[in-house]
Amino acid sequence: MQPAMPEKKFDLINLDPFPSQSGGAAERRFRDPNALRSIAEDAITDARTDSEIAREFISHGELGPKSVANTQKELFRFLTWCREEAGKTLRQLNVADLNHYKEFIKAPPPDWVSTTKWPRNDPRYRPFSGPLSDASRRQAMIAVKGLFAYAAQTGYLRRDPAALVKHVKTIGASRITRYLTSDALQLAIATVSAREALTPAAVRRRERDRFLLITYIHTGARLNEIVSANMGAFYTEGNGRWWLDVMGKGDKPRRLPVPPDMLAAFRQYRAAYDLLPHAVRSDHTPLVLSSRGAALVRITDEAASDALKAIFAAAASAAAGMGDVDMAATLRQASAHWLRHSMLTNHANNGVQLKTLQETAGHASIATTAAYLHKTDNERHDEILASLNGTRTVTSQS
Repeated sequence: MQPAMPEKKFDLINLDPFPSQSGGAAERRFRDPNALRSIAEDAITDARTDSEIAREFISHGELGPKSVANTQKELFRFLTWCREEAGKTLRQLNVADLNHYKEFIKAPPPDWVSTTKWPRNDPRYRPFSGPLSDASRRQAMIAVKGLFAYAAQTGYLRRDPAALVKHVKTIGASRITRYLTSDALQLAIATVSAREALTPAAVRRRERDRFLLITYIHTGARLNEIVSANMGAFYTEGNGRWWLDVMGKGDKPRRLPVPPDMLAAFRQYRAAYDLLPHAVRSDHTPLVLSSRGAALVRITDEAASDALKAIFAAAASAAAGMGDVDMAATLRQASAHWLRHSMLTNHANNGVQLKTLQETAGHASIATTAAYLHKTDNERHDEILASLNGTRTVTSQS
């Protein structure tokens, strides 16, 4: 009896970005001569297969490593579905097919699902760990729609059926709710500032974590933007204004204003590591340092995230001790990205212009920034009640 062959249904599809210099020219010289050639005469792409146009699309986007990985994951799922479920190429798909895929990922069949995340080259690997939420489905379809738009613009496709497919609607997608109030942020700062530190390593960790917290509160930077920066990114141009240079999505540089308390936290943090108050512009020492050992080693994104979560957990305990159960519950859920939401929300509510916030946040669209412009629920509640009380007073006098 012959042993069962491993299932080929989820074989790897090469979606690695093409090298930026060659654009994949070297690989294409050795492509299958039977690859599809029927593209428009004025096409501005050399892609001849669906996987090649997907690789071009991923390369073209100037995406960061995490965005590349996420796009690869979504397009692997989609192209595998095209081959195994729809039995069609990109050229053959229509609007109904794409709407069917949108429903497919809402509840993938059991043979597409594994709760264990096996390596891609393992025959037990499956594309899904379960049904996708509406938010995840929205992101999945954004990747698919982006691929179709690129394929049509380059002439690989003659039409773009995905343009007629509506985005997945998500509850609250247009409203940012994961943010901390000023009171919660001040409690978090007070909590880490009061952390006991009996050893030099503990002092370094406390001052680094305090600096991290204050920096994310004031800049609203993405997690990696701070962790990947160097000490020389802190600087002044001699006019009393201090700046922090970061590298944003798509390798787009951005400089962020540094307020006095953030500068003070930076100086205090460097002092804990026996460094001078300020670095020169050419200093390539990592900005966010490990507290262990004498070597000046950069910590990982995960370590920075965990450090902030530990602060939030301690602050949540402090809030619970004060009897503020609502603040405690919010702090227990908070993460590093909440600080980005918090900075934008609090500044928007304080009247900072959206264009200023857009440039500070590094948003490609001002519509993204506009989602932060709303009052907190407590403020709306108080304003409505105050208005009602005013109405009642006028009524009683009349």
